[in-house]
Amino acid sequence: MSKKHVSTDQLISTILKGIDEVKGENIQLIDLREIENTVCDYFIVASGTSNTHVSAIAGSIQKIVGKEAQEKPFHVEGESQANWILLDYIHVVVHVFQKPVRELYDIEGLWGDAKITKIS
Repeated sequence: MSKKHVSTDQLISTILKGIDEVKGENIQLIDLREIENTVCDYFIVASGTSNTHVSAIAGSIQKIVGKEAQEKPFHVEGESQANWILLDYIHVVVHVFQKPVRELYDIEGLWGDAKITKIS
C-alpha cells in the first residue's frame, strides 16, 4: 500500500475537521511562512475545556488525519498531563491547550508578526 501525499492545505483542512469533530474551541491558524527562521509553516491553536477534552481533541486529530491523509505526527508531546498537547506534522504544528495554559503561554502574542486567522 503506497502512502498518498497530501498538500499542506489538505493537511490543515483535515486537522481542522479533527478539531471540529470533538468541538474544539477558539481555533486559530497562524501563518508563519513570511517570518524568518521558523520551525514550520503553520501553527494551528485550539482550546479544550479540560484535560479530557484536550486529549479527545488530540486523539480526534490523529485518528482523522491518519485515516484520511495517511499521516502520523512526527512527534507528540504533553499527552500524559493534557494541559498542552503538541502534534508535530512537520509543516504544520498543532497546539491544543486548556484555556488557562493557553492564556499563560500566549502563543498568538509571541507570533504577533504572523498572519492569524480565526476559524469559526
